[in-house]
Amino acid sequence: MKKIAVLTDSNSGISQAEAQQMGAYVIPMPFTINDDTYYEGINLTQEQFYEFLEAEATVSTSQPSPDTIIDMFHKLLKEYDEVVHIPMSSGLSGSYQTASMIAQEDEFAGKVFIVNNQRISVTQKQSVYDALALVQKGYDGAQIKIILEEDKFNSSIYIMLDTLYYLKKGGRITPAAAALGTLLKLKPVLQIQGEKLDAYAKARTSTQGKSIMLQAIKKDIETRFGGWDEHAPDRVFLQIAHTKNDVGALAFRKEVEKEFPGLEIRYLEPLSLSISCHIGPGALGVAVTQKLERTK
Repeated sequence: MKKIAVLTDSNSGISQAEAQQMGAYVIPMPFTINDDTYYEGINLTQEQFYEFLEAEATVSTSQPSPDTIIDMFHKLLKEYDEVVHIPMSSGLSGSYQTASMIAQEDEFAGKVFIVNNQRISVTQKQSVYDALALVQKGYDGAQIKIILEEDKFNSSIYIMLDTLYYLKKGGRITPAAAALGTLLKLKPVLQIQGEKLDAYAKARTSTQGKSIMLQAIKKDIETRFGGWDEHAPDRVFLQIAHTKNDVGALAFRKEVEKEFPGLEIRYLEPLSLSISCHIGPGALGVAVTQKLERTK
């Protein structure tokens, strides 16, 4: 059986310490903050990141340099026969395209497999767990890439924003739309499914926003994941995420448990910083993911 390394980036929310425990590897994502470069999980913590946001720092996301990726591939191939790399969604970053081009070089061809399964944050993290499980079952890198890419649309994330300020700051909505939304106290609900981050609905209150997310999850289970019945816990699980909103996330978990009794809530943790910098603190999110049959 081939010895296979599973690699991802910090958009998965997996820390360096957690990756070591899992048996995976993580490339830290770079951020430019007030013209200085920081690396998620290396010299930039969640706490520091939000301090920068609240201090009105200029924050922008980037992607790992080609040299960083090449060095990581070289390092892993000294110890492993193959590398399966799961970067963030190609629809949200150029990380996949860069890694894919590098993997086509003669020294990496047939040894490094780049997965384009359109995941980010908690769903990307689950793909890493799935890849590790597939390695244990004896699948090789090429097979794992195919399996994960075939599974790419079997998850959704819904996120309720607490503020429109950061969407306006990033140019994703106009100042007039942000002003009107703030005046009306709107709580936009966004959806990440496949390669896109889209507007899903507008709520007037947090209570309504959470209800919209729960109904969206229920609709996904009913229409995409086999139906809401006694066997649903065998097919799907949930994940809860947030941006600097631990208290709200814990309270929301209780609502989710009440709405979906018996469903496993696999994670409750912060959204990756690449999402957080565009939506700001105070957001709540919930994801539904179909279990990958071949990992059972």
